[in-house]
Parts: sequence; structure tokens; C-alpha cells
Amino acid sequence: MRVLLKLTLDCDADAAWRAIRSPAVLREVVAPWLDFESLETEGFPATWPEGPHRMRALAFGIAPSGEEYVDVSYPGGLPAGVRMLRDGGGAVTGPLSAFRHWDHRMAVSPLPDGRTLYRDQLRASAGALDALYWYPTWTFWQYRGQRLRQLAPTWAFDPPGTADAERAEAARIGLAAGASTRSTGS
Repeated sequence: MRVLLKLTLDCDADAAWRAIRSPAVLREVVAPWLDFESLETEGFPATWPEGPHRMRALAFGIAPSGEEYVDVSYPGGLPAGVRMLRDGGGAVTGPLSAFRHWDHRMAVSPLPDGRTLYRDQLRASAGALDALYWYPTWTFWQYRGQRLRQLAPTWAFDPPGTADAERAEAARIGLAAGASTRSTGS
């Protein structure tokens, strides 16, 4: 089976790239239907490094529903400006272990207006159960797309000391100063 998303996200490509590499954002995107807890001794990393990462799926955030792993890689050889995360992991136990093959790819690239083109492709196979699993998987992917659109405006982050952060702070102070000048009649 194949499930696709192609969205425009209201954030820049750097913010989207940080987000899709974040286990915390994964948990936000699938909530409240699912949650994950790390089975690694160090817990979830801030950003997915390459390699496998074991975790437990929790239906509705509380009911254990199987063990899974994400197997992260960052494919190269892409067109200029395109960054991709690939998850070749899958479920080990639980209802999603029916999928014998799992290949999930998320790509981001900048758009001319400063927003992000997000492309998401899931290729998965549950063999004879594909027909049974396709619609729930497609429906859940549409929900994920909706959550990505909702969350994207919150992903902008300019670390202190960067030119963007300094420019944003100057603009904020300038706007505040301008507003107080107008309110006093000066």
C-alpha cells in the first residue's frame, strides 16, 4: 500500500526540518490517538540520530499496544534544497506488526514565499491484510497532515545570538517603542 501527503506548511524549511527530526514533534503529531515511550536507557533523543530506536506504542496515550522501532536514515543525492528523513523500522508486536514492510519518507524543501513544501510517503505491506489496513492507515495519515499544518506555525525558533533572532528582537523592540510613542502623542 502507498499513502501520500503533499502539504504547504506555514513555517520555514529549517523549522520544518528540525520538527520532523524531533521525537517530541512525532508525539505531538499523533496525539491523542497514539503516544510513544522510549525503550532506550537514555530515553528519546532531542533529534533522531541515524539508526534504530526502540519504543512502545500507547493507544490513547495510556494503553500499551505493541513495541516498535524507528530506523532513521538521512538519504543523500537529493535535489538542491530538499532534505529527507527515512524511517525503515516497524512494529515488532501489537496490531501494527501485521505490516511486514515499512518505508516512511518525509521530505521538506523551501518555497519562494518562505513557507515549506512537505512531502510524505508511506509504503507499507501487510500482505493479504493490505485491503483491511489501507483505509485506517490512510485516515490516520490525513489526521497527521492536519496536525502538521496546525503545529507548523509554532515550530519557528531562532536561537539566541543568531542574526534572525537579533533582527526579530530589534523589530519587536522597535514596534513596542513606536507603539508607546504613538500612545503618548509624541
